[in-house]
Amino acid sequence: MKIVIGVIYFCVFLSAKAPQLFLLKTYQKDMNVSGWVMSEKLDGVRAFWDGKRLISRSGRIFNAPTSFTQDFPSFSLDGELWTSRGDFENIVSIVNTQSTNERWDELTYNVFEVPHQKGGLLKRLSKIKPFLSSKLKLITQHEVYTREDVQVYLKDVIKEGGEGVVLRNPKQSYYVGRTKQALKYKLFDDAECRIVSVLSGSGKYKAMMGAIKCDYQGKLIKIGSGFTDEERKHPPSVGTLISFKYYGLTRLGNPKYPVFLRVRLDTELSL
Repeated sequence: MKIVIGVIYFCVFLSAKAPQLFLLKTYQKDMNVSGWVMSEKLDGVRAFWDGKRLISRSGRIFNAPTSFTQDFPSFSLDGELWTSRGDFENIVSIVNTQSTNERWDELTYNVFEVPHQKGGLLKRLSKIKPFLSSKLKLITQHEVYTREDVQVYLKDVIKEGGEGVVLRNPKQSYYVGRTKQALKYKLFDDAECRIVSVLSGSGKYKAMMGAIKCDYQGKLIKIGSGFTDEERKHPPSVGTLISFKYYGLTRLGNPKYPVFLRVRLDTELSL
């Protein structure tokens, strides 16, 4: 028997053309990144500032109050709406509100790119220094000298409850899409897939969800771990986009040991 349980929410949000953004590839330990810069990969909600509005990667316009964006420059920015480590669900609930409210005071906008400006990364980022405020922050970039620097920094970030590290070639001109000039590094890989069926459980999970089957890049994968008991009682619906982590790929290209992370929203598509 298959269990298909879910709640559908109908919300009307203003939308714009989805912004063209740079995206990250995955760092491999044998890559030479000497002379690059690294920063913490914040686990927040990515937002593009077009000079007037904050827009999600999918093109949804965030309903940010004027008091939040009043000190932002008139040129484009790319960054992360964030509060603190381990606060992702709260961040999403704030940016998903349809009515402007004081909860935006909890957020900061943390910039990691200034699109369409000339020069290397650090020169582009310097453009926003005159505009920095309690709401507009610049993500700190640390120089990389050796591969060991990357390992030490990642361990420090993870120890403090962070998600991972972003590595970038500071000499690279601004671009959109994915190249090997911008990389993410985590202790695990993560990806998205769409649920195609919800499977009933047995034993301790009798009358609850046991696992889900997902479409991942045209392949069916089964995910049975990472769910709380509450999520097993009220599982996400068929068609829902979810995020999962895994530990490398099999010989056939399937994710190893996939573990559910969370339901994905159009506001929080990752780099």
